[in-house]
Amino acid sequence: MMTFKQLEAIYWVAKLGGFSQAAQKLHTTQSAVSKRVLELEAAFGTPMFDRTLRASRLTEKGEEMFAIAQDLLDRREAAIERFAQVEQPERRLRIGVTELVAMTWLPRFVAAVHARFPRTLFEPDVDDSFSLRSKLLLDELDIAILPDLFDDSRIAKTTVGKVRNIWMAKPGLLGRNHLNVHDIAAQRVLTQGGRSATGSLYEEWFRDAGISSTNRIVSNSLMAIIGMTVSGLGVAHLPQACLQPMLDLGMLEGLQVFPPVPDVGFAVARKSDRHSTVIDMLVETARESCDFGQAFQASEQPS
Repeated sequence: MMTFKQLEAIYWVAKLGGFSQAAQKLHTTQSAVSKRVLELEAAFGTPMFDRTLRASRLTEKGEEMFAIAQDLLDRREAAIERFAQVEQPERRLRIGVTELVAMTWLPRFVAAVHARFPRTLFEPDVDDSFSLRSKLLLDELDIAILPDLFDDSRIAKTTVGKVRNIWMAKPGLLGRNHLNVHDIAAQRVLTQGGRSATGSLYEEWFRDAGISSTNRIVSNSLMAIIGMTVSGLGVAHLPQACLQPMLDLGMLEGLQVFPPVPDVGFAVARKSDRHSTVIDMLVETARESCDFGQAFQASEQPS
């Protein structure tokens, strides 16, 4: 087996022109340097130095080994220098989030991650729940923050928060406030559809009431659904807390509907076979940052 001590020996003998000079450079004895060179020659079955000459001159194979030694020793020095640096290494973190996370506490989360990892290349990927899960399983994401509405043994989840959604409409659109599931099904329903975990939850809610289809407008954009609801195009099941200012301003009206759709828990998901201190810290930072109570939250950290 070739060792760094053997490579150092052949490198410094050739570089300094002799075994005694190399021994002085390496703070060892000349016999120790000679032994290391002999071990290297025995390992590859070829002489590294031309011993017919008084000077320590490399053979043709010795020249090849000298080049290899120089490259490997340079790489070792670069690695030592990199890991000896006080500053943290640059990291590329791939985070998947749903649109609701993006429009509420994502800025706080990004700031907190940068505070812990100053040299972070942060890549938020905003997508629907099922696409985020697929990307996570394909190793295209380190973590994903999404509704906790699926079970998969390949994915480990940590609960971070809960969202209460209520049915909303343009004020006065329905003429009354107390409704049931059939009243909602009679309206045009604005939804993110089956690609969204919450959209699947609403579809299950309708099926449990024996309703197989509704008049729907499907959009993969939560912001678009909010805009269409404000405009009076239909009813939508939307996050109450972060849209409370719009309810207070009379832009939207909250509807009391029975039975209610269950609240939606959110979790940080990662692949079960991926374990690292960095991912553990991302999960903990997400748990600390999670707050669905306000839209477009300002960062609590300096930029």
